[in-house]
Formats: sequence, structure tokens, C-alpha cells
Amino acid sequence: MTDLRDLLVLQQRDTAVDHLRHRRATLPERTLVTGVQEELARLRAELAQASGEERLEADVAAGEAKRRTLESRLASTSVPREAQAMSEEIDGLKARQLVLEDEQLEIMEALEPIETTVVAGQAQEVALEQRLSEGREALARAETTIDGEIVDAVAARAAAVEPIPSALLDRYERLRTKLGGVAVATLDGVRCTGCNLTLPTLELERVRGAAPDAIVECEQCGRILVL
Repeated sequence: MTDLRDLLVLQQRDTAVDHLRHRRATLPERTLVTGVQEELARLRAELAQASGEERLEADVAAGEAKRRTLESRLASTSVPREAQAMSEEIDGLKARQLVLEDEQLEIMEALEPIETTVVAGQAQEVALEQRLSEGREALARAETTIDGEIVDAVAARAAAVEPIPSALLDRYERLRTKLGGVAVATLDGVRCTGCNLTLPTLELERVRGAAPDAIVECEQCGRILVL
């Protein structure tokens, strides 16, 4: 005769394993590591943008140097045709210089805050990298601890499987897959602990009047009921 209480014990062991695996996936240490990684990625993007603005300031300085070189060459030439050509080139450079000066003014206004952002950001990056390293170490320790608990729970689950007939075990596994991991429930007064619904009077009479080894399912949720 099948003792359905053995099936209830198996359900309890499986539920314990499921809870431990959920705890492992949602460890606060894991949440912390993920948060620091995201913060570090945002900071590095900001530093990359600030570095790009610094490079723009360098480009403007290079344009200024080129203009001065050409003006010096123009001042030293004594060939009229060459002077005319260089004068035209200088006119073009002056027009371009007006644009450069506007850009340079904007950059000069932004330069100090950019430098401050880069220096502060680099210090913050070092601090975040340290936090990330410490967080990963804490996560590894927490995982090791809970992995040991999972090993013990899985071993207890394996022992609970042994007395259960294969056909009943197959039915149990199908129900667990279908019903979110809980295939077996009990009665709490007139309520099924699987779906938390109250059984109708006729359903209660049917369940309570069943033979001790009969497999009875909750009419509401389809779970196996163990009295």
C-alpha cells in the first residue's frame, strides 16, 4: 500500500531545494555587485565623454598654431604673386579662425569643470572598483555557504524519493511542472493549502471518505491531497 505521507515528505524536500535555489539567485550580495557594475559602467561612459571634450580643446589649439605659422610666412615673403596667394589663404584662415575662436571660448568656459569632472571621476572609479572587488568576494562566500545547504537538501530529497513507486513519482513530477513546483497539498480545515481555496461540502466528503491509499486531487487546483 502506498503511504501518501511519503509523497508529502518529498514535496517538502523539493520545496526546500527550490527555496534555497531562489535564495542563491537573489542574494543581496549579488544585487550589490550588479548595482556597482552598473554604476561603474555609467561613470566610465561619463569619463569617456569628458575625455572627448578635452581632445576637442587640443584640436582648437592646433588650429591656432597653424594660423600663426601661416601669418608668419606671409609677413616674411617679398614676392608679390606669392604674397597675394598667401593673403587669400590668410583671409580664408581668418574666417575659419572666427569659428575656432567661438569654439575655443566655449571650451575655455567648460575646461575647468571638465578637468574637475575627470579628476573626481577617476577617484570615484578607483573607489567603485574596490567596492566591486569586495562585493564579488562577499558574493563568493555567500554562494559557497548556500551551495553547501543545497547539497544537503538535494541529498535529503534523494532519500525521500526511494519509497515512492515510479508511476506515482512520474505523476508527481508532471504536476510539479504544471503547478509551479507544488504538486502535493494538505487540508487545513476545509481549505486546500495548495490553492488556498475552500473545498465545497460534497468535495470534502469525497476526499475524507476516500480509501487510505487512494490518490485524491483537489477539485480546485488539481494537486494531490494528503490527509
